[in-house]
Amino acid sequence: MTLPPTAAHPEATAPPTRPTTLRAAAGSSYFPVAFLARFPFAMMVVGTLTLVVAARDSIALGGLNSAVVGLGAALVGPLLGAAADRYGQRPVLLISGIVNALALLALAWIAFSPLPDAAVLAAGFAIGASAPQIGPFSRSRLVALILTRLPAERRARAMNGTMGYESAVDETAFVFGPVVVGLLATTLSPAAPMIGAAVLILVFVTAFALHPTARTQPADDTQAPVGRASVDQAPARELFTPAILVVVAGALGVGLFFGTVLTSLTAFLGDLGRGESAGLLYGVMGVGSTVLALSVGLWPERFRLPARWLVSSALMLGAMLLFASADGTTGVVAAMALAGIGIGPTVVTLYSLAAQHSPHGRSATVMTMLGSATIVGQSGASALTGAVAESAGSPSAMLLPAAAAALVLLAGVVNALLSGGTGAPQHRGR
Repeated sequence: MTLPPTAAHPEATAPPTRPTTLRAAAGSSYFPVAFLARFPFAMMVVGTLTLVVAARDSIALGGLNSAVVGLGAALVGPLLGAAADRYGQRPVLLISGIVNALALLALAWIAFSPLPDAAVLAAGFAIGASAPQIGPFSRSRLVALILTRLPAERRARAMNGTMGYESAVDETAFVFGPVVVGLLATTLSPAAPMIGAAVLILVFVTAFALHPTARTQPADDTQAPVGRASVDQAPARELFTPAILVVVAGALGVGLFFGTVLTSLTAFLGDLGRGESAGLLYGVMGVGSTVLALSVGLWPERFRLPARWLVSSALMLGAMLLFASADGTTGVVAAMALAGIGIGPTVVTLYSLAAQHSPHGRSATVMTMLGSATIVGQSGASALTGAVAESAGSPSAMLLPAAAAALVLLAGVVNALLSGGTGAPQHRGR
């Protein structure tokens, strides 16, 4: 007779079905939590600038403090990624989130205190150094989910779509984060954005840290203990291969691009007596960038990553040459729209290549290297462009975005040469 399936006959039990979509693998709550957890990071550079300028009545100190925030993120961000790769994201996020919230609150008090400017800069560095790396960590989690939970035939398209989505939500946060800062600063007080960011960290960064996806293991680390990352990692020297460093250089160029565009645009519109509209015109680029980033998942796979980088960064350069020659808002709007078409796919491509080239067990480290390069480029370029605009005028400052775009294109050319042309495979085997 045939016996029914029992614990003594496990072979009779049907195997669990594998999820076929990333949303099913990550859970429906993951994406809104990961999106809202990005806002504090997006608010930091502009929020600290607004606070310091209002409290200390010094644009120079405010710009320097923003640069120090970026320096802290650049120096310590990759170390947070390395710690997450070794010990798991959860403890790193919980600790960095608490420290970051305290640093934000400390700056809100120090800025209005009689303490010297050095204390303001020290608090700014602490804010950057402890910033929770939500974007890079989210990419690392989702890449691991794609490579471990999804069927093999769905992975390539899921990877393209995921990198596009992640870039789009990053862009959305960085466009609307400063808007939130402006609303809080003008309706409440200059310290309100720092307090608001601290509250968002304690709520949403903590929720992101505690989400079950924090336990996801890299694709070939499935035998690692649950709840922590595998210590079986590629040597640290593999983080500094030409293939990775050229992508980091591209991310630095993107950060320089963002910083030079926003600051030179503000200076240009200020000369026209319309400085308050800088955020609105900058948003034209943000909208286009978000739409194009989301569309990348629909692009044909034969349009390889190296070729995408070259085409998209060439559009960025063309847009900034148009921007540098603009003599009115019509030309600026056209330049911002064209720039959005280029910058969105460029960012998606950079993170896709980072996922492709990440050494075994080092995904979070590589992703934070890109994130740190972007933020240090943005903050440093903001300070430099502001100084150029003040000393040489806005027309000179408007040349700098073209130089930043040229750097991104040059890095794309080097990447294509390293890839043996533009037909290299998009995703390495695991």
